[in-house]
Amino acid sequence: MEILTSYNLIIEASIIIILSFIFSEIARKTNIPSVLMLIALGILMKLGLDALGYGGLDFFPILEVLGIVGLIMIVLEAALELELKKEKLWPIGKAMVIALIGLFGSAWAAVGILQFAFPEMTTLQAWLYATPLSILSSAIIIPSVSGLKLHKKEFHIYESTFSDIFGIMFFYFLAGRVGAGEGHSNGIGGFFASLGLTIAIALIASYGIVLIFQNIKSHIKLFLLISVLLLLYALGKQMHLSSLIIILIFGLVIANMQLFFRGRLSRWLHLEKAGQIYEGLHVITGETAFVVRTFFFVIFGLTISLASLANVQVVMVSLVIVASIYLIRYALLRIFLGKDILPQLYVAPRGLITVLLFYAIPKEATVEGFEPGILLFIIIATSLIMTFAMVWDKRRTGQAIQQAKDTPVGYAKWKAPVVEE
Repeated sequence: MEILTSYNLIIEASIIIILSFIFSEIARKTNIPSVLMLIALGILMKLGLDALGYGGLDFFPILEVLGIVGLIMIVLEAALELELKKEKLWPIGKAMVIALIGLFGSAWAAVGILQFAFPEMTTLQAWLYATPLSILSSAIIIPSVSGLKLHKKEFHIYESTFSDIFGIMFFYFLAGRVGAGEGHSNGIGGFFASLGLTIAIALIASYGIVLIFQNIKSHIKLFLLISVLLLLYALGKQMHLSSLIIILIFGLVIANMQLFFRGRLSRWLHLEKAGQIYEGLHVITGETAFVVRTFFFVIFGLTISLASLANVQVVMVSLVIVASIYLIRYALLRIFLGKDILPQLYVAPRGLITVLLFYAIPKEATVEGFEPGILLFIIIATSLIMTFAMVWDKRRTGQAIQQAKDTPVGYAKWKAPVVEE
């Protein structure tokens, strides 16, 4: 039976999106990440394709394109959530420090573990493999923490966003050191020069986009705006710039227009028209990110080998890396957040960016003996740990609310917002 006809592909893609929506609803009620269900769907599809004789299909080019677009949408979606208000500066700064130290601390620990397990790895190769394993997945975290208290939810949004940004920038800095063409081969000085140029271009482009698009009368402009952002990202990559910064800064500018358009600039801003662009962009990025994430993780499931999970070395190395992730995270959260670190301690899943960067490791730096099953094991393990923690926290919260309702004073304290020190 021919399964790759145009109509069959449309049917298959439609069914996958419908199932993804159902998975999202299940995830909302059970706290089981929809990512795991999508990967499982991909694995089942792989078994089906193998049975029908289509097991040799190459999905890696599609995976790469979906990963890049998904990365842009996820960062833009997260940036649109960041409110740069005065009272938010302290929690944003704290989350940024935790994300930065957590990223490098986890990567440093993973480097030691990988070099012990794979002695043929050089230090640079180990850092390239360890960095993707150390980045939090905002694609999993942001949808999963919607039921938490506001201050905890915001912490996870800020932390995962900064982890994504710092992790990606550091990875491509390392990739440039092995001649991967990412433009960072001039060392630290070249990296910061490139970063400064990227920020300048991002700010100019962001102001220009807002001022131009607020005056476009056509209703068909949101996908035009997305196309402009994708173009800027791709051109930035061709110029060896940190392109993701362009997306981040644009998201921050349009989400905080009254902060960026002050003084004389405020005369040029039509807040109502620009606000409509923000609202539409918020919807379209969420919808696009949902579709891209869906197909990315399904195709990832199609490309992985379950046999590698039975490898004793894969299991041992993965377990030690997972243990190091939570030990470092525990120390960090106790220092910066105090005693109230649940369920934040266990919200540290790896996901889309981990997979995307793993497949972006330069060929010159690849290690033949490295088992990709380590990647899958860590993604599954950290996602399941987060799931159990969120389910436990949901039950604990429900019991606390019920007990607090018994006394009006207790319930009032429970509902009162947390004030950051």
